[in-house]
Amino acid sequence: MKLKRFLLRYFPPGIILEYESNGEMKQKTIDLLSLTVETDVEVLLNQILKQEPLLTESKRPYVRKLLYKLIEKQDTQDSQQFYLFKILRAHILPLTNCAFNKNGERFITGSYDRTCKVWNTVTGEELLTLEGHKNVVYAIAFNNPFGDKVITGSFDKTCKVWDSMTGKLLHTLRGHSTEIVCLSFNQQGDTIATGSMDNTAKLWDAHTGEELHTLLGHTAEIVSLSFNQAGDRLITGSFDHTTKLWDVQSGRCVHSFQGHRGEISSCQFDWGGGKCVTGSIDRTCKIWDVKTGQCVNTLRGHNDEILDVCFNSTGSRLATASADGTARVYNSMTGACVSILVGHEGEISKVAFNPQGTKLITASSDKTCRVWETDSGECLQVLEGHIDEIFSCAFNYEGDTIITGSKDNTCRIWKC
Repeated sequence: MKLKRFLLRYFPPGIILEYESNGEMKQKTIDLLSLTVETDVEVLLNQILKQEPLLTESKRPYVRKLLYKLIEKQDTQDSQQFYLFKILRAHILPLTNCAFNKNGERFITGSYDRTCKVWNTVTGEELLTLEGHKNVVYAIAFNNPFGDKVITGSFDKTCKVWDSMTGKLLHTLRGHSTEIVCLSFNQQGDTIATGSMDNTAKLWDAHTGEELHTLLGHTAEIVSLSFNQAGDRLITGSFDHTTKLWDVQSGRCVHSFQGHRGEISSCQFDWGGGKCVTGSIDRTCKIWDVKTGQCVNTLRGHNDEILDVCFNSTGSRLATASADGTARVYNSMTGACVSILVGHEGEISKVAFNPQGTKLITASSDKTCRVWETDSGECLQVLEGHIDEIFSCAFNYEGDTIITGSKDNTCRIWKC
């Protein structure tokens, strides 16, 4: 085995080793999920060199340099303040969603006007309008980390695959009998999942547009879905109060996570894929062991429906957003509540961590987006200016840009 080169993954932190084995190029990842600005680099360096046969003593100075580079990226300034960079009057009818590509230089917006638009984040310029759907464009996504394709799911029962650079329509995925309300690419970019009000999810080949599997078993609408990082498992959250785990290769249901007493609103895998989280209108959030299908924790505290859940990039924390106007941060290992984010005057429909995991943003019906310190729960900033409720918010890959989408038909870009 011969080491060829190092690649860095900033969020969550890790070093990827590219090496040659029997004439074939392979990759091995050293996950550094607990790396922080307080990490003792020399102790960690010794551990890595001891455990990894590809890294000889001669590589010590280089690996040290990489570790310091990773630590630098994990550090965010507490004094970081966001300012309004651009207001985009994005669509003639209300927005439904917005999403960044991986490096955050482009983002997309979906709308009731039946289109999806691609924007340049730096200039605020509209790059493309993706037209062709016959009804609301409700769910949208890039094939991150690549970013060369966009998928749009519509109330017209179809999902369309587009070239994000040219705007060319590559495939129209037909088969659902009612509205498509959630979708995703897997991390490898070769498989697309769509979830529909027809109680089914479908898996599609991203390159050919062919249907691979119909995932049957839910008895009510599927409103949320998530791939694991490896791309071989999918979870689907449904109004039937259950979340199901599926094997992507065979389309077989592996587990049905049962225990919620109300409709599922949101579900997500953690980074490692060993756990997933589900949020429900029963006011609770549950953490599940993916291997056994067992619930390992039920997180209580909200006094109204949970509308969104998410993990931070390493999976050590999770956040919940509720109709009670608060968000909560939990330790995902112990289930302990770390902080309660109080300040909004209306329901919170969206919550997102920055890539470093030090901050959170929340989107609310009170027309504001708030920036919070994760572990203290302190409100660092209120992003004001929208004149109707905000339903979507996201950080870019570096954590220095935020987009907010509102029912006032505008999208705002905030920079620090």
